[in-house]
Amino acid sequence: MKTIDEDIKTGNFKQIYLLYGEEGYLKRQYRDKLRAALAAPDDTMNVTVYEGKDINPREVIDLAETLPFFAERRVILIENSGFFKNSCEDLAAYIGQLASAAHFIFVEAEVDKRGKMYKSVKKAGKIVEFSTQSEELLTRWILGRLKREGKNITGNVMQLFLEKTGTDMGNIDRELEKLICYTMGREVITAEDVEAIATEQTTNKIFDMVNAVAEHNQRKALDLYYDLLTLKEPPMRIMYLITRQFQILLTVRDMASKGFDSGAMAKKAGIPPFAVRRNVTQAKGFTMAQLKQALHDGADLEEAVKTGRMNERMAVEVFLMKYSAAKTS
Repeated sequence: MKTIDEDIKTGNFKQIYLLYGEEGYLKRQYRDKLRAALAAPDDTMNVTVYEGKDINPREVIDLAETLPFFAERRVILIENSGFFKNSCEDLAAYIGQLASAAHFIFVEAEVDKRGKMYKSVKKAGKIVEFSTQSEELLTRWILGRLKREGKNITGNVMQLFLEKTGTDMGNIDRELEKLICYTMGREVITAEDVEAIATEQTTNKIFDMVNAVAEHNQRKALDLYYDLLTLKEPPMRIMYLITRQFQILLTVRDMASKGFDSGAMAKKAGIPPFAVRRNVTQAKGFTMAQLKQALHDGADLEEAVKTGRMNERMAVEVFLMKYSAAKTS
């Protein structure tokens, strides 16, 4: 990110930028920074935006070869194309002989570093990965925002806020705006403010659902499931998130038994460090055998839905009822 900021500051731009990774908020921020730096805001003649999997590479190449109209650069912004996951031979070959006025900004969720497109861009341009930010970086960012607004927050309330919002910076940004408005006229943000305002993420509801399963509270587990259905969450997405939570529990339980620290467990399980302790506690509600069987059953139920042998809503109910009724040993 600092390298992009430096390019913008000096005006010494690469012809190709690839922005990728899970952190969508930062990707959008730097996409917009580059777009504004490479062309005038109202220049619609020399800026073209493509999005989606149906982009024609030959059309893109022809456009890149077209001279800009009364401007220094022709800017081509391509988002979520899949070019960096699937083979795109024509464009990969063209990047090595790019027209001098053409400037590309690629924005992707995933890339294959072994692919020709990635290697071509790495050789000719600049690649920046936007991964999920650490708790420390998120905390500093939030504190900076709050300080500019004249707000203070304690460490415990900050952790509660992050537990509610998750680590997605876009969601944090939205929830911060609500929190700042809600506490207008007051300096200190309290836990009560966070509880009143912060929208709990679906993943938190999934955590609570699995907690209810571990406690054999079948009614609560099903009520949480029906709440998510009311919020228009698709049953198979809920099933995916449940099995993902069981995978996290299996990982942290296994690593905890082997003496790994929180940092290592967080990295391996794909969760923020502040969430490790509560996941380790939740994992104790199941045996290793139960966690492994839950993953196996989740895959079987997904297959049953895909083959039409079971209704998707019922599949999740069957899973929840089985494991909330099971006895741990």
